[in-house]
Amino acid sequence: MFRYLICISIFLFPYFSFSANDLAATYPKRPIRIIVPVAPGGGLDMISRSAGQMMSDRWGQSVVVDNRSGGGTVVATEIVARAVPDGYTLLAATDTLNILGAMKRVPFDVRKAFAPVVVMTMQPYLLLISAGLPVNSVKELISYSMTQAIRFGSSGVGTTGHIGMENLASLTGAKFVHVPYKGGAPSLAGILGGEIHMLPGVMLSAAPLIKSGKLRALATMGLKRIPAMSDLPTVSELGWPGFKIVNSYNLFAPAGVSKPILFAINSVVSDGMNLPKMAQRLAAEGIQVDERMNPDEFKAYILKEYVDVERQVKNLDIKLY
Repeated sequence: MFRYLICISIFLFPYFSFSANDLAATYPKRPIRIIVPVAPGGGLDMISRSAGQMMSDRWGQSVVVDNRSGGGTVVATEIVARAVPDGYTLLAATDTLNILGAMKRVPFDVRKAFAPVVVMTMQPYLLLISAGLPVNSVKELISYSMTQAIRFGSSGVGTTGHIGMENLASLTGAKFVHVPYKGGAPSLAGILGGEIHMLPGVMLSAAPLIKSGKLRALATMGLKRIPAMSDLPTVSELGWPGFKIVNSYNLFAPAGVSKPILFAINSVVSDGMNLPKMAQRLAAEGIQVDERMNPDEFKAYILKEYVDVERQVKNLDIKLY
């Protein structure tokens, strides 16, 4: 009878929307695991833990965050792609997931291997530099790079930050040297330790370091200024219209997870991120709660973005090394 009811609910899906309580009697029955493809401490890790707490609070079931850094997010991505599609294993991913597919870094089509679940948050990157770098603007940075190569870090080869910074170098003629790390936290450690000069970072993890003077921000790389740092210009307004490096923090499930489960997770996380207190806290840290999308709308968005990513990878000739 239970199987029959589930089949009926899936059949009627186009005519009904699912709330977080629709599966209360059947899901979740055991702990949910969110696999995070970067080291603890970075923005994606922090937001994933918040989302996990929201699910735990709503359903009374534990949610475990499992950090599996390595391979430029490939390790974690492959784990989730092979996982049983029952809703108990989720992947926390940025826009890098599309990049993995466009660069053929995984032996499967990411568009078919995963079911988009929810956009947790969206945030622009900041152009961060070490405190001792003798420049005070983006134009000075570009000029300085002509005399001395500037090393910039990222969360790995082929990540959003890597491709975005290569795009900035291409547009401006700057001389940048890429140094990949295994996540946002290690790259922050790299710039603080003097291994690199520059980093596309997020305000969530960089704000305390900026406030203490250990790092400086030259610009925001979104298309709009960040309210919490309103004096910081965008790269776009400084002379390169349309330039952006914006990152979204998302949850994906293995393909095949039932739509009621996808919609239930989507509802809990979206509701939690849009609570006034949560939205205000995120905004203070430079993070925006993106426009709400249900799993079907999110899937359509991902497919459109995939086409754009393929074009960027080809034009910039991004390759593994």
